[in-house]
Amino acid sequence: MSTSSVSGALDAWRDLPALQQPEWDDPAETRAVAAELAAQPPLVFAGECDQLKARLAEVARGEAFVLQGGDCAETFEGSNADAVKNKLKTLLQMAVVLTYAASVPVVKIGRMAGQFAKPRSKPSEVRGGVELPAYRGDAVNGLAFDAESRRNDPHRLLRAYHCSAVTLNLCRAFTKGGYADLRQVHAWNQDFVATSPSGRRYEQLAGEIDRALTFMKACGVSPDEFHSVEFYSSHEALLLEYERALTRIDHLSGLPYDVSGHFLWIGERTRQLDGAHVEFLRHIRNPIGVKLGPTTSADDALALIDRLNPEREPGRLTFITRMGAGRIREALPSLIEKVHQSGAPVAWICDPMHGNTYEAPSGHKTRRLDDVLDEVAGFFEVHRALGTHPGGIHIEFTGDDVTECTGGGHGLVEDDLHQRYETACDPRLNRGQSLDLAFMVAELYRKSS
Repeated sequence: MSTSSVSGALDAWRDLPALQQPEWDDPAETRAVAAELAAQPPLVFAGECDQLKARLAEVARGEAFVLQGGDCAETFEGSNADAVKNKLKTLLQMAVVLTYAASVPVVKIGRMAGQFAKPRSKPSEVRGGVELPAYRGDAVNGLAFDAESRRNDPHRLLRAYHCSAVTLNLCRAFTKGGYADLRQVHAWNQDFVATSPSGRRYEQLAGEIDRALTFMKACGVSPDEFHSVEFYSSHEALLLEYERALTRIDHLSGLPYDVSGHFLWIGERTRQLDGAHVEFLRHIRNPIGVKLGPTTSADDALALIDRLNPEREPGRLTFITRMGAGRIREALPSLIEKVHQSGAPVAWICDPMHGNTYEAPSGHKTRRLDDVLDEVAGFFEVHRALGTHPGGIHIEFTGDDVTECTGGGHGLVEDDLHQRYETACDPRLNRGQSLDLAFMVAELYRKSS
């Protein structure tokens, strides 16, 4: 295919309905920002995307498990070394629990380095009789409720790019520079073990790993895989001007890759077959995902496969289900059954967060850890009953001791939510709750394998 025809395909989305896009004030300003973004270096490389696709093909075959997680919505302020390290540390701790306790290879994907935009239920927000544009994430506008902050500013797309670069640089340094060495499993926990039930449980597991590593070293075995980890970035491909500007033609293959992140997904609100998001993502060669809510039919799922992965390429397409604890056991089986019968190589991941949100009496948006755990349990039950592979979990968490979700080892209740409620959008699991979840998932995986 010629360069001009590839460019035409990548721009075909512009003629289709594009939901959840901000209304930029000045089209010329937006075009100038897009041109500047298009001239920036790639954040990821085609070869890395292909490597992740190969890992996700292993997941689809039942040979590995995905751990995907991070912030609901990243903030520019949070793109600093301590915040990134704490999130990465939590992800690594969860991965260690899953790898060791469930005896399964874990594909580590951060919901990081690009998750700066969020879909919204309404385009505007009203407070005290004042109506302003809704906060759509730091890539679009600011959280403060004033006209200047809530202006949809395309220059924020450039800042999102630079913050993504900083975050990715830090993640690469941590995961390749010794911090992710398995011999650090105790060091990741020093500030945490004494005050947390899940931390003490983790420390016990870390001791077992230490003894295993010491034994292997005594036998002369010390593989490179113990000293660094593969880490991949992901975000929702929501802002199409941003994603298009960061799409490049790989000079080796001649194929288009969106170099804003390794793995991109289409949200539940933007997965229309005749919509702009599906049209754009079907042309890029990254591994991609689609969020599926409780109203998704088996025909919807099969149509998405035909549209996004017509060649049935292994590792290309992942379905991320977000059903809610009360719906997953009835809504999921028919989807999996029909897709499995079609022979399409799909990896199935459970997002147990988005279907379990409610408003506490205090007005805080929150989630019960018990509901999150119940949805994950339902996900495993359905797969076990059908003889298919539960391929992973997709969660919103932070490495900080926030009080945004109830439950867990510390027994957080709704009256505690005000103490450290820091999210820019949806409530996240804190570090202890994330480890509680990891231990439960490891137990469920052992039972299902």
